[in-house]
Amino acid sequence: MNETGTTRETERHGPGTGLGAARALARLALLCIAGAVAAVVAGTGHWFILLFGLAGLGLAGAGLWWALAHRGFARFLGALLAIAAPVGVLVLYAVSGLWLVAVVALAAWTAALGCARSALRRPRKPHGMHTRTVRPPRRAVLIMNPRSGGGKVGKFGLVERAEALGARVILLDLDTDPVALARQAVAEGADLLGVAGGDGTQALVAGVAAEHGLPFMVVTAGTRNHFALDLGLDRDDPVSSLEALSDGVELRVDLGDISGRPFVNTASFGTYAHIVQNPDYRDAKAVTALDQLPDLLTGEAGAELSARTDEERLEAPQAVLVSNNPYARADPLTGGRRERLDTGALGVIAVRVGGAVQAAELALLGERASGITTLTSRSVVVESDEETIPVAVDGEALVLPPPVVCTIRPGALRVRVPRERPGAPYVAPAVDWYRVMRLAFDRSPYGRESHDPAAPSGDKNQEQSDD
Repeated sequence: MNETGTTRETERHGPGTGLGAARALARLALLCIAGAVAAVVAGTGHWFILLFGLAGLGLAGAGLWWALAHRGFARFLGALLAIAAPVGVLVLYAVSGLWLVAVVALAAWTAALGCARSALRRPRKPHGMHTRTVRPPRRAVLIMNPRSGGGKVGKFGLVERAEALGARVILLDLDTDPVALARQAVAEGADLLGVAGGDGTQALVAGVAAEHGLPFMVVTAGTRNHFALDLGLDRDDPVSSLEALSDGVELRVDLGDISGRPFVNTASFGTYAHIVQNPDYRDAKAVTALDQLPDLLTGEAGAELSARTDEERLEAPQAVLVSNNPYARADPLTGGRRERLDTGALGVIAVRVGGAVQAAELALLGERASGITTLTSRSVVVESDEETIPVAVDGEALVLPPPVVCTIRPGALRVRVPRERPGAPYVAPAVDWYRVMRLAFDRSPYGRESHDPAAPSGDKNQEQSDD
């Protein structure tokens, strides 16, 4: 395997680069907030109506809780409230003549959020991962699932294209164990293992590759392919993933471990894990979830969990999601992104919503609500009094005996990716107004440090290439 000795820096983010623009954006964000306040003051004679807008959002959240946590007539009333509350607010604003005030205030607040996120993003630009140039493999073996992603393997002619590049292709069937196939390929001399399929299959084969120190390759032929997205691959063009066979670079990324089983994305406990155990879930996701949620959210069904991290203990969460490296925001199921896959830490998101009041708080505050806990940890131990607990690992439904121990293996996986790839979209940080104010008044947004303390030291972007 060839590795040259020079290092090319691809991007700098030192304190002098872009800091002026960041300060200007922070100040603009504060001006937009002032504009929003001025718009509200313009309607001082209608304070009650203006505040009713916030109340309406809270009522919508409470209604959604009732719709999810109950059945029958209570569910109907909850859904009705979730729809009627925001509609009623809009009608009230229009009738009272405050619609212009509301629109201006909302527009100013939206602009303030956008400026604030951009301001914080500039002094903590995304840190890529180290890459190195490598020689093409001589005996690459790709395991392909022809059913994954609605048949992408056949649709894009991945078998023929991979074989034309010198790779050996093994097709999975319903009864085939991908781990056994990967081990057999290693025994026969494979110098690269790859998967065209879902995240669950990728994780299993990645575990074999890490065990033998072989490079691993992802072909984006799955349905969601979150791992591929965070590696910067093009999920809409699986064929482009094959370029890693002829013109690839190598990344070192972490690999999650749950009770001895590898995972590349997430291990989920609690509500979601219970729902995916249902055999009807694959064909009727919404109906199955609505049928089971009332018992799960009220605690009448499912195991009561507790979780221990390096520094905290989480009591009776309704859901715990452990991820291979932390997500930028607490919404991995709705498009969240991981900025890095090599931090050596697990991300932990725990959710506990005990009733309509907390649901209203969640609607108003989002991921800052008291019912959501977000942290990082080297290990997570999930416990329960039950003999077994359901777990969803990279989308696969499992049942494991507690305690279930999740850990991370830093830099355990060598991933081969195309030299030219779209790259993962950068997710702006959650807005911290204290940091925005520090930045606006010519102070570092991160206290004494001139950059995000969570970032590696030095002023080099970590996406480096040795070519």
